[in-house]
Amino acid sequence: MRLFYNLIIIIIIILSPLIIFYRILKKKENPKRFLEKFGFFRGNKKTGKLIWFHCSSVGELLSVVPLIEKLEKEKDIKNILLTTSTLSSSNLFKKFKFKKTFHKFYPIDNYFIVNRFLNYWKPSAVFFVESEIWPEMLKILKLRKIKVYLLNARLSERSFRRWKYLKKIATNLFNSFDYIFPQSKETQKYLKYFNLRNIEFLGNLKFSETEKKNINKPLPKLFLNRNIFCAASTHKNEEEIISNIHLELNKKIKNLLTIIIPRHIERSGEIIEIFTKKKLNYICHSQKKKINDITDIYLVDTYGESKTFYAMSNLVFLGGSLVPKGGQNPLEPIRYGCRIIQGKHTFNFVEIYKMLIKKGLSFEAKNISQLKKLINKLILEKKSNKKEINNFKKIGNSILKRNFTKIRDLI
Repeated sequence: MRLFYNLIIIIIIILSPLIIFYRILKKKENPKRFLEKFGFFRGNKKTGKLIWFHCSSVGELLSVVPLIEKLEKEKDIKNILLTTSTLSSSNLFKKFKFKKTFHKFYPIDNYFIVNRFLNYWKPSAVFFVESEIWPEMLKILKLRKIKVYLLNARLSERSFRRWKYLKKIATNLFNSFDYIFPQSKETQKYLKYFNLRNIEFLGNLKFSETEKKNINKPLPKLFLNRNIFCAASTHKNEEEIISNIHLELNKKIKNLLTIIIPRHIERSGEIIEIFTKKKLNYICHSQKKKINDITDIYLVDTYGESKTFYAMSNLVFLGGSLVPKGGQNPLEPIRYGCRIIQGKHTFNFVEIYKMLIKKGLSFEAKNISQLKKLINKLILEKKSNKKEINNFKKIGNSILKRNFTKIRDLI
């Protein structure tokens, strides 16, 4: 299996010029920084102790930001390297203006590239986040006797069923980590199936929140005169569904404005085509134009702006749930007093959604018809979630403190 895996990686490397070129055209790759994925870096790194965090993309990055903010205050930690794999996460990283933390793209999981990467950065401790498991990197970290941990580990039921068929390989891979910290009791149960040596539940870091809560400027008061429905982290096909619902509800709800925040803003062109086809009046956030009385859709086509729009909404549909992507983290809009509507595909956040549904903060739409009915019913309801927000804040602070204390002990 290892031989087959390495063969696949080599094929990817051989085809990489074509892959990179295609991704640059699709605006999924940084044309100036793609060489970082091959272990080549510009500039000199700072001297001193370096801690390395690796996240896949935006969601994982946001979950460790509060932790990194606390670690930056520690005098003995001189450098924090944060790697991700996506362009969207690298753009979001810029919003936080860290002092000791810098961003690079994660290297391809090849023996020579991984060694070049580690020779350059020389991390003293490594924290992979959620589901990031890279066999070659883990193998070489172990050979170099560098401690590596899986932080806020996530293993869905779907992933668990797949790993069960490869139990021996999975057991070896998971045991490559010096410690694993599952984000839920469900993940903890699944991981124990693989006879792990060191596993400890500290809570889900997605409950914690950044100190830089209000990093966006408030938008004009004109928005406040509209009945706002926000559809966030939408995926392909979901924008068309939301557009159709807007057309129907616009006849019933006065002053309706639908805000759409796509998960991947490089898809903005194809989303705009949907609006044009349906003759919807739209404005893109990047254009910095004022909305008017006939504006139907406000498309947020820039990174890191979600909080601004959650703050002016009281109802949010979270995408990746009408289509089988596993849903998105609902805790951020909840903190801004929003109630949530989601589809039935939320397998990435099972425990969180169960809790929110029980508290009447989240509502599941099993199909498009139910989604339309829920929006129509809930959009004009004004309900204070202040008590729940304060409770979530306490939970988040407690989880953050436990994770920070544990990490300080480990490094």
